[in-house]
Amino acid sequence: MYQQFYGFKVMPFNITPDPNFLYLSPTHEEALAHLRYGLAQKKGFIVLTGEVGCGKTTLCRAFLNELDGARTDTALILNPRLTERELLAAVLRELGEISPGAGSAPLALDNADLTGRLNEALLRRIAAGKDIVLIIDEAQNLSFEVMEQIRLLSNLETDTQKLLQIILIGQPELKARLAEKRLRQLRQRILVFYELRPLKRAQIESYIQHRLTLAGASSRPRFTKAALGAICRRSRGIPRLVNSLCDKALLAAYARDSEEVNWFDVRRAVKDQQQLD
Repeated sequence: MYQQFYGFKVMPFNITPDPNFLYLSPTHEEALAHLRYGLAQKKGFIVLTGEVGCGKTTLCRAFLNELDGARTDTALILNPRLTERELLAAVLRELGEISPGAGSAPLALDNADLTGRLNEALLRRIAAGKDIVLIIDEAQNLSFEVMEQIRLLSNLETDTQKLLQIILIGQPELKARLAEKRLRQLRQRILVFYELRPLKRAQIESYIQHRLTLAGASSRPRFTKAALGAICRRSRGIPRLVNSLCDKALLAAYARDSEEVNWFDVRRAVKDQQQLD
């Protein structure tokens, strides 16, 4: 609605995880460095955690876009509410070892058969000079049984390297889950761990300007200091909340036919947000 009014090429504050809009704050840059390091050094297990809306999925997609498709095969699991057998079948499907149209046929195989099939596929790819990365988003929702299956997958190796690099991405609850005594064997295998932190005040202001610039803004719209302060306080440094508040505040400013987003626009945005909470 306000896109044409402000001259944006695209909407600046969509909450979809678009890697083209990734803002590399110090914490996001450090998290990306940990992912790169873990993969380059073949550490086996990498864990990335952060609050809801901190940008974990956006960061993950940016990381995937960096990978050389000729050297790296990836399996991305977005729905972790799976059984052990469903997980194995999903990984094989993501790697192209099972046709998407195979239906439930792979589930007729037991875990040992599926693991054997996966092991053979990984060995072929390693022999061809490939790295294989398994990324599981929302990993805090994994059951204990599936986490144990993932630990067993980390046992797949040659004499010199792990066959599979595994990245678990999740909310802070994942850190608490991994601290459980029954998961100590899995926890001991995690060699790279990073926790995303919320943005600070100056970073939030830079983040907002970053997205406005990428969307095609020039000198308009302008957020007043009071508006920025209100966004910082209400969002608590969570990028997704910043996006939501900025979007609603821009709509309020547009309704006033104004090129300036002020404190009252943000207050209206906060009220709208509270009705959704």
